[in-house]
Amino acid sequence: NELNEDAEFDENGAEVFDEKALVGNEPGDNDLAEEELLSQGATQRVLDATQLYLGEIGYSPLLTAEEEVFFARRALRGDIPSRRRMIESNLRLVVKIARRYSNRGLALLDLIEEGNLGLIRAVEKFDPERGFRFSTYATWWIRQTIERAIMNQTRTIRLPIHIVKELNVYLRTARELSHKLDHEPSAEEIAEKLDKPVDDVSRMLRLNERITSVDTPLGGDSEKALLDILADEKENGPEDTTQDDDMKQSIVKWLFELNAKQREVLARRFGLLGYEAATLEDV
Repeated sequence: NELNEDAEFDENGAEVFDEKALVGNEPGDNDLAEEELLSQGATQRVLDATQLYLGEIGYSPLLTAEEEVFFARRALRGDIPSRRRMIESNLRLVVKIARRYSNRGLALLDLIEEGNLGLIRAVEKFDPERGFRFSTYATWWIRQTIERAIMNQTRTIRLPIHIVKELNVYLRTARELSHKLDHEPSAEEIAEKLDKPVDDVSRMLRLNERITSVDTPLGGDSEKALLDILADEKENGPEDTTQDDDMKQSIVKWLFELNAKQREVLARRFGLLGYEAATLEDV
């Protein structure tokens, strides 16, 4: 080994190192660099975990319509392997739906986890004898669990869920009235529309003023507000929604079996194929 002629030694002959020379940077710069590296490392770990999960579920084959009915029937009878097969074959559907809710307060993996709970619920409730495809039915449950998770995790509201739902009704009505009246509706106008006591409406509106507005955008790339993802109490359940979708598809398919004139008349009359619904006289 070559001897470092510039080295210094203590009284015992041990080489003395300049700690500052070894560090090379100011402590503050090092702290910032370390924090940045830790942050980058955490982000990379999340990305790696996401990619790992997506890679794993990619090996689960999709079910044909016949296989879907077969496994769904067995799952309803309590067959665990069939239930697992139904779940694993639809995990990619959860990811597809979860991506639509990115940048709204929850990480993608958290959204996927919540969506998977909805998928499990859908498997438990699905009746293959109704004639629906499972993916159409499961979409409703997946969306509901993801939207509920976003609502619960969003810190802009700190109210019991039943109060949030009641407030949701008032605010939706206020929004509808504002479009019709061209001004912000009063508590009296909202109460009249809902057939509710004015005092109840006023109390809820005052409560809304003391919290961050549910009309405030949730952030990220989306302009959607919390109000937009609150579940509508009047919304159809999964069976009704699925049945409506299937009926629309059947009607559109039937329309294209008609000639062009017949198709246009019916489409304009009932607001199909992009037309606004019109009276018979207008058609």
